[in-house]
Amino acid sequence: MNPVTYSDLFTKIDRWTANKEQRSHHIACVNAYNIALSLSNKELKRIYNGADIVGADGMPFVRWIRFFNKEQCDRIAAPDTILALAEHAKEKSYTFYLYGGAPDVCVKMKEFLEARFPHINIVGHYSPPFRELTQEEDDAIVDEINRLAPDIICVGLGTPKQDYWIDTHLYKIKGSVMIASGATFDFFGGRIKMAPKFIRLSGFEWLYRLLGKDFKRLWKRYTVMYAVFIYNFMLQKSGLVKYHLSTQKHPEPAESPAISGALA
Repeated sequence: MNPVTYSDLFTKIDRWTANKEQRSHHIACVNAYNIALSLSNKELKRIYNGADIVGADGMPFVRWIRFFNKEQCDRIAAPDTILALAEHAKEKSYTFYLYGGAPDVCVKMKEFLEARFPHINIVGHYSPPFRELTQEEDDAIVDEINRLAPDIICVGLGTPKQDYWIDTHLYKIKGSVMIASGATFDFFGGRIKMAPKFIRLSGFEWLYRLLGKDFKRLWKRYTVMYAVFIYNFMLQKSGLVKYHLSTQKHPEPAESPAISGALA
C-alpha cells in the first residue's frame, strides 16, 4: 500500500486534473476484504497493483504503516476521501460526476453533497442498469462524461464490478480521477447509516456495519474473508510465504511519475 496523506493526495490530484488530455487516474481504497478477494482473483490483483494510489482503507493498516513502517499515512476510505475532496473543491473548484447506485440513491447522494457543500459543482450523474451495458450504451456514457470533463468521478458499482469498470475506462475517459466508491452511495444516499467518525477511526467500523441492516450481505465479508486475510497476513509476516511486490503502473507522462509500491 502507498503511505499517503490527504495533503499528498490533493497535490497529486491537482497535478492530474490540470491536464484534461491525458488518461484518467485511479485511486484504489483497499481494505482487508479487497486484498482477500484479490488473492484468488489475478485480474483484481493486477488492477489494485496498477492503481495510481493504493490507499489504506482501514485504521489497522494506517496504524501499521505509522508505527511499524514509521511513515505518515491517512485513512484513504472512499466516503472520507470524497468528503475531503468536496471540501478541497472550495479552493480548487473540482467538478464531480456520480456513476452508480440505484437511481433514487444516486440522486439523493447528489442532493446530500450539494446541501453539505454549497460550492460543489456536480456536473452529471448516472445510475446504470443492473446489467452489463451494450457497447452503444457504454460509448454514449463515455462521450457524455468526456463532454462534461469532470475532475472527480465517484464510481459506485460494488466490488469488484466498480474496479473492472475503472480499469476499462482509464483510457476512454480523459483527465479525470476515478474513485471506487462502493457503499459511499448508500451512505450519502441515505440507504445505510454511516458509522460515527469516532467508530470509523477506532478500527471497528466493520462491526458497526455487520450489525446493521446489511448483515445478510456482509456477514461473509467480515467473517470468512477477513479470516482469509488474517491467515495469509500471518503466513507472510512469519516468513512461511513470500509475496512479490508489483510496481507495474499505467504509463505516465514524464513529468508525472507514478507512486511506487503495491499490494503484497
